[in-house]
Amino acid sequence: MKKNSISILGSGWYGTALGKSLADEGWLVNGSTTRPDKMEHLKSLGINPFLLSFEPSSSAFDPAFFDSSILVICIPPGRATGNQDTYLPKIRNILKAASFGSVTRIILISSTSVYGDLNTSLNEDNPPSPVTASGKALLDAETVVMQVPTTQTTIIRFGGLVGPGRDPGRFFSGKTSINNGLAPVNLIHLDDCVGITRAVIEQEVWDLRLNAVAPHHPTRADFYTLAARKSGLPAPRFIAELCDWKIVTSKHIPDKLNYSFKISDWNNWLIQD
Repeated sequence: MKKNSISILGSGWYGTALGKSLADEGWLVNGSTTRPDKMEHLKSLGINPFLLSFEPSSSAFDPAFFDSSILVICIPPGRATGNQDTYLPKIRNILKAASFGSVTRIILISSTSVYGDLNTSLNEDNPPSPVTASGKALLDAETVVMQVPTTQTTIIRFGGLVGPGRDPGRFFSGKTSINNGLAPVNLIHLDDCVGITRAVIEQEVWDLRLNAVAPHHPTRADFYTLAARKSGLPAPRFIAELCDWKIVTSKHIPDKLNYSFKISDWNNWLIQD
């Protein structure tokens, strides 16, 4: 194991951005993928690529991947029922493999879907109450990862993800009669996903659950209409109603991390050139 070494299990949209950010500053970064065609791309970003697979019935991995002090697990359960049912066994296989390596700290990327829409504001002090299958799978994974006795673990619950390659203007463009137009959004930009993760690592903030959501919560109608217009796309039409909703906030990001969001006002972000 080398100092300032990290393994990122799941080199998707967020994992690749995090890996590049750390590699650019001299970290030794291992990044996993299940796609052979992605290996060269990761290597070009300064990430040491590994082809790994963790399934409930079998695993295929190079033990060298886990020769790092920090492991970031950023693989979502997916929306298909079969993926959600196999998610926790997959996480258990990952933890078993990591136990034979040098990992002493884990970051699990979770989601604000562990909170149900309770028509109120929620922070880390509120107990999770997921209603979706993916939210329940993530909460089960959080519990298992936090119980590993040999590691320090922090859970980061991201809100809805926006940023390069995820243009929110396309989400509802041209659609009509979209329900719940007055419900607040709970979103986070990729830059802050990376920034918050790095703050956890660099400040060594462990054994904590963090809600990672931008502090601005405009309505769905306002946000997605402005986003569509910015992208030059047909504006969506929402029903002016408030059904089930939630506002997810964080006590710990300002208090424990002293972190300031890079994108803290969605209106300002959307009107920038």
